Amino acid sequence: MLRKRGSVIFCGAFLFVTWNAILVLLLWGRPQPGQPGEAGPEQGAAVGSPSSDVVGDVLRMADTFEAELERQKEILLEIKNHQSLWEPSNRDNPKVAAPRQPVIPVLVIACNRVTVRRCVDKLLQLRPSADRFPIIVSQDCGHAETAQVIRSYGDKVTHLQQPDLSDIAVRPEHKKFKGYYKISRHYHWALNQVFRTLSHSSVVIVEDDLEVAPDFFEYFQAMLPLLKSEPSLWCVSAWNDNGRDGYVDPGRADLLYRTDFFPGLGWMLLKEAWEELEPKWPASFWDDWMRQPEQRRGRACVRPEVSRTLTFGRQGVSLGQFYDKYLRYIKLNTEFVPFTKLDLSYLKEETYRQNFEKEVYSAPVVTFEAVKQGQLTGPGPFRLQYSSKESFKMMAKNLGIMDDLKSGVPRAGYRGVVSFMSRGRRIYLAPPPGWSRYDPTWS
Repeated sequence: MLRKRGSVIFCGAFLFVTWNAILVLLLWGRPQPGQPGEAGPEQGAAVGSPSSDVVGDVLRMADTFEAELERQKEILLEIKNHQSLWEPSNRDNPKVAAPRQPVIPVLVIACNRVTVRRCVDKLLQLRPSADRFPIIVSQDCGHAETAQVIRSYGDKVTHLQQPDLSDIAVRPEHKKFKGYYKISRHYHWALNQVFRTLSHSSVVIVEDDLEVAPDFFEYFQAMLPLLKSEPSLWCVSAWNDNGRDGYVDPGRADLLYRTDFFPGLGWMLLKEAWEELEPKWPASFWDDWMRQPEQRRGRACVRPEVSRTLTFGRQGVSLGQFYDKYLRYIKLNTEFVPFTKLDLSYLKEETYRQNFEKEVYSAPVVTFEAVKQGQLTGPGPFRLQYSSKESFKMMAKNLGIMDDLKSGVPRAGYRGVVSFMSRGRRIYLAPPPGWSRYDPTWS
């Protein structure tokens, strides 16, 4: 509206000046007495006889023109002053001049669990803006009761239904894994809908059995500029694989890490990354495929100290794998952290790597027995060193953190280091100094 009013003012000013310029030219071109086309005596009497002092007439006409031009100048200055009222400057009205906030859709992957309501309810309760964080629920399986739950939200969510519900032919030995094939097909279709059909440039993906933290949206809003500007990052996750209560520092809910392990479970992806992944998207086990070196290509994800998602879905295609031992005890953050107001430049690759390695390898080395039996003295942090796949798995398992590796990368690990808390002290389970690369055979 302001732009339209400003345009009208400028058009009016242009027409005013143009008209007066034409008028001036016409007056200057008016024939003087004695020139061809001059009025006769009778006509001269009708319009007023000109003075015989031609020079005086010209000077008086020039004075008239000067006065008229001065009046036009005053009118134009008045128009300019009115324009400043219609279009406030950035300095005087920063609210009007504030840059437009990006739109970050949240894609909920659903199938046949009516408990999707718990996930969607929390998202709707916590999102700060419906325009900036549209919620898209993509449903597979054709489950009528789940579809009814999703439709009950009306226009608060966008309900997509994956059209291909056909069976998938798999090798006999993979018959029990058919669910993973259908999930991969669904992800492929749903992400294409978000990026290609709906033309979004980023997305946060959650599954229907996740509950989110109070600062879930704040976290991803703050992370988006970093993800876009850092080629060394390819995802942002809300999940800490070792984020069980007692294994994280609750007083450092603001602490974020780079990790070489793709965490999933509430994660952000850019359109550019999807265009890279989509042509080779796997038929099954998409999350483990994401963890392969060919996809990761040396890039990292960002993950929090304290998780911003919590899974409540024990039943699923994984048959509760890890749920009873680890996932059900993940600590969900309850403290709102204003991430958009924090300086996150410490997560840039070179800065982060140097600071992280300095802290890890300047920490005193301790024995596994000392950590296990709680015999550490001092505030920490401490370094616990492993030298082989077997020593890593033994120490991780006995200390209560996840001991599995994917393509040689430990869960939540960065450059081979896994950070966790033990009896209130920070422990870095780390390879020897001089670490250079992961060994894919460590799986």
